Amino acid sequence: MGTDYQDARQKMVDNQIRTTDVTSHSVLRAFLTVERQDFVPASLKPLAYIDTDLQITSGDGSAPRYLMEPSPLAKLLQLAEIKPDHVVLEIGCAEGYAAALLSLLAGSVVAVESDGTLAEAASGRLGESGYDNVAVVTGDLEAGYASEAPYDIIFFNGAVETVPEAIIEQLREGGRLVAAIGSGNSAQAHVFAKDGGVVSGRPVFNLSIKPLPGFRKAEEFVF
Repeated sequence: MGTDYQDARQKMVDNQIRTTDVTSHSVLRAFLTVERQDFVPASLKPLAYIDTDLQITSGDGSAPRYLMEPSPLAKLLQLAEIKPDHVVLEIGCAEGYAAALLSLLAGSVVAVESDGTLAEAASGRLGESGYDNVAVVTGDLEAGYASEAPYDIIFFNGAVETVPEAIIEQLREGGRLVAAIGSGNSAQAHVFAKDGGVVSGRPVFNLSIKPLPGFRKAEEFVF
């Protein structure tokens, strides 16, 4: 008997997402709509809706990449407060699942991915599934995508040690940037807002998610 993905998707929302204080109707509706199993390798499809991060690349010669656990992903998306007319920059598109969710929340999405193979696969999946307001581009994650800036929302699809100034500069006046800063169980979800040309941020909640490649803090000398 095959997996009932629709039932699994409903259970994911009811048991994993709603129970962690995610109340945004638009976010919940997006998670109920996007078919998560379409954004993982065939061998992982039966596990697509379990409550954990899923490794989608082997990491041979590079850092492994993951499909983020549903609950923290939903909480981060809720924190972003995305509106239907927003232009969103996603940092770390990977397999394209978060980009599909963003496409249902925003007006348009630019999704940056440094791994050319992942970017090509994500673009194909998104196109086949009808998420035609997403443009997947290949480039350095730490550079963002300045040619389409400024953005109403900048969303990091993975944990980072630091947010580069080059990406902060791509935020529109009145815009919001959401990132998990830190590593392991010590990461915190931060939201940054640009007001009067000044960007300020604050931590909102703790979380544990897998890191994006790069985004290392510069080493400091200790005297």
